[in-house]
Amino acid sequence: MKINEILNQTEHRPWKIPNQNWHFYQEWNRTIFLHWQVDLEELKKFVPAEIEIDLFEGKPWVSLVAFTMEKTRPRYLPYFPLISNFDEINIRTYIKSKNKTGVYFLSIEGGKMLSCKVSKIVSGLPYRFSKTKRISNQYSSNNAEFGDELNIEFSIGKKVEAKSKLDHWLTERYALFQDTKTSINEFEIHHLEWEIKELEIEKLKVNYPRFGKLINGTPVKIQYSDGVKALAWGKKKNKRI
Repeated sequence: MKINEILNQTEHRPWKIPNQNWHFYQEWNRTIFLHWQVDLEELKKFVPAEIEIDLFEGKPWVSLVAFTMEKTRPRYLPYFPLISNFDEINIRTYIKSKNKTGVYFLSIEGGKMLSCKVSKIVSGLPYRFSKTKRISNQYSSNNAEFGDELNIEFSIGKKVEAKSKLDHWLTERYALFQDTKTSINEFEIHHLEWEIKELEIEKLKVNYPRFGKLINGTPVKIQYSDGVKALAWGKKKNKRI
């Protein structure tokens, strides 16, 4: 699908895309979603006070999203496979700011050290390197420094024809908010609506000691998607109070 075709399909979005030119192209492919409903007071320990946590029917959620990033590139440059293609895992929660709902990353891991360094410099997002391995219906990662570990074996089911309100709430997010020491950075994102498939977990080990009370036990909801082609705009800095 051509980029203009993506830009021209906006009826699924909750607000209009920016008037400015997009800055980056990315593909988020073969995506695994693991979702947990969590305690609000516990989650607040990990989210800046300036960011309002979004709730679904009065409850906050945290998700682990494991996928393969591919063909990442700036607007006017080609992609370079050695940097542009890598496995990524992010742990995110759901937030809102004024009229926008988005995500906030508690953790971002990449499977290539060089890709993490470049992504961190270019975006300002807190990428860090973890050893990852992806084969067939298995995905694993390990970070000795933080003691983080993910090991999942799964099978993919049929397409979800009628997505629930929760399905939409968890996946259709078109803004990213991330904090630095001096600002809360906002990124606009656009892609077509996620096509969701059923996912069956055959083996799962998730161990992120820092988030033990948030990511604990069997996920409440699991999803799979073949992926989306995404466009991202440059960051907008909002000074911290």
